Amino acid sequence: MRVLPDTSVLVAAVVDMHEAHTRAFAALDRVQQGRDMGVVSAHSLAEMYAILTRVPAPLRHSPAKAFPSIEENVLKHFELLALDGNDYAATIREAAMSGIRGGTVYDAILLKAAAKALVDRVYTLHLKHFLAVAPRTLASTLAVP
Repeated sequence: MRVLPDTSVLVAAVVDMHEAHTRAFAALDRVQQGRDMGVVSAHSLAEMYAILTRVPAPLRHSPAKAFPSIEENVLKHFELLALDGNDYAATIREAAMSGIRGGTVYDAILLKAAAKALVDRVYTLHLKHFLAVAPRTLASTLAVP
């Protein structure tokens, strides 16, 4: 199965003390063990780094720890998918036409990556947010690990 975890799942998977660590790590572990094919949005890598280096202590990673954590847990095991400028412009246009506000546009961007990657499952810890912006063609792929 081709899976794409969102940033919330990636962060929870690498932060041992995160309340959702066990189930988020299980989703990543399936990819790391070769049972699933993992795809990650390049946009999520930047979000992951930002979150890991800014969350309150003791969850916070130093910059020197954040990148190796991303590299070991994600980059070594997941196919990296980058949207191009036209994909971003189209997603923002669609968001504006749909009345999407604020940071919800990041969920729409991740779903654009999922559609482009033809994934079978999108994992998120924020299912309600994603269902609010998911096209009908992707709604059935959304799941909480």
